[in-house]
Amino acid sequence: MDDLPSRALLPFVLITFAVTWGIVGAWILFPARSAALFGEIGGGHPAFFLATWGPAIAALWLIGVHGGAAGLGRFLARLALWRCPPGWAAFVLLGIPLVFVAGAAIKGTLFDGPGPAAQPGALLAAMLLMLFLGPVEELGWRGVAQPILQRHMAPLWAGLLIGATWGVWHLPAFHLAGAVQSGWTFTPFFLGNVALGVIVTPLLNATRGSLLWPALFHWQLINPLWPDAQPWDTWILIGVAAVVVWRNRATMLRREGAVTAVFGEER
Repeated sequence: MDDLPSRALLPFVLITFAVTWGIVGAWILFPARSAALFGEIGGGHPAFFLATWGPAIAALWLIGVHGGAAGLGRFLARLALWRCPPGWAAFVLLGIPLVFVAGAAIKGTLFDGPGPAAQPGALLAAMLLMLFLGPVEELGWRGVAQPILQRHMAPLWAGLLIGATWGVWHLPAFHLAGAVQSGWTFTPFFLGNVALGVIVTPLLNATRGSLLWPALFHWQLINPLWPDAQPWDTWILIGVAAVVVWRNRATMLRREGAVTAVFGEER
């Protein structure tokens, strides 16, 4: 057992879309029957969790098949890689909230959010809920897809490709009643996903394959504490992505030094 083979990328994508689109599609195509059988789908519904976990389910299944318990152990150990360059840590912890604050200030919704003092118990529960939704996706996107793609192309192109795939994967949510995306426009969201795929790429490589930091990055993107900034946060993130590519051009445009290991820490 060396590592997850590159040929696993196709089944990863197919399983990811089958799980997510299959579950969400049931409520889109057969809303009355699905609601009658399983209840109205929402953020706390078990089916919604499973749909969101599509990339993680695909990743863990394939790693288990190819690497067994030892491979899964080495893969999940990447969640314990906590070391991060100070600049990237500051961006994840402080920079992303500033993006939402700036976007909300432009939109005029800066003070429309819940605020840190409004119903703190409910807000904390929502923050914890989000921790077990979107961030779990990173087991698949940055845990499997990114390292495999970086074996064959420069990190910039890998980030763009995953970002585009990530955006399309969200498409059913725009047709699902009750999903937050149902009130958004798809094009800005899609472009934002592409930008985020680019931004998180050097973070993954700088932390030598950490899954902890991409998960925290993702959590900050859906943290209910931040005000609504759509679509201005997208336009700001596109600008941030351009700066990130420019500042990291020496590593973003070459494969040497990029993380390519799925089963364990990149040395």
